[in-house]
Amino acid sequence: MSAISRNEANPSRHPVALVEDHQDIREQWAAIVDSSDEFTCVCACASAEEALRKIPAARPEVILMDVFLPKMSGIECTARLKEIMPDAKILIVTASDDEELVFHALEAGADGYLLKHASPADVIQALEDVLHGGMPMTSGVARKVAEFFHKKGQERRQLVRLSQRETEVLELIAAGYVNKEIADKLSLTVQTVRSYLKTIYEKLHVHSRAEAVLKYMKQPGK
Repeated sequence: MSAISRNEANPSRHPVALVEDHQDIREQWAAIVDSSDEFTCVCACASAEEALRKIPAARPEVILMDVFLPKMSGIECTARLKEIMPDAKILIVTASDDEELVFHALEAGADGYLLKHASPADVIQALEDVLHGGMPMTSGVARKVAEFFHKKGQERRQLVRLSQRETEVLELIAAGYVNKEIADKLSLTVQTVRSYLKTIYEKLHVHSRAEAVLKYMKQPGK
């Protein structure tokens, strides 16, 4: 079966859609999602083309998206779904932690990036985090992003005129932390973190956490 429609889904749970071409993995993801008290799988698709036909009508809050699909890639599908459903959160799930793939996924509008070997608990935690404004990433991906920041941080900070504290906030955003966790790590109030975020968005001319990380990474001088 190439798609799963769960009209009987519990309306108190957050609806999740899946896009994965391998049936066994697709069914595994669906089982992980449905094992949670907070989420339910409302649609599971085997291709990007099927996803574009079926997911908008299913109206999920979060979409788990494979990258390597048979025809259209998951990154292109992400970009197209974001045009149709800008409020939906899309988590890229793939076996590769290639830096270029991470950047392309963020550029397409992805709200997080997980590796396929992530545990069921990590997948559920990522779903929770992205719904609460976080940008979840598997630790290996987050480490690559952090290394990128540390290597080029000073050069980039001067270029976009971010303060040391603003850069620290942005690095923690890139590592997937939500505002409360950032506040705790930097000994700030949540309101102060929100204020830094507002300033970062204004300086980088962006409107979301993913856009801020991507814009900062792509500054000239890389």
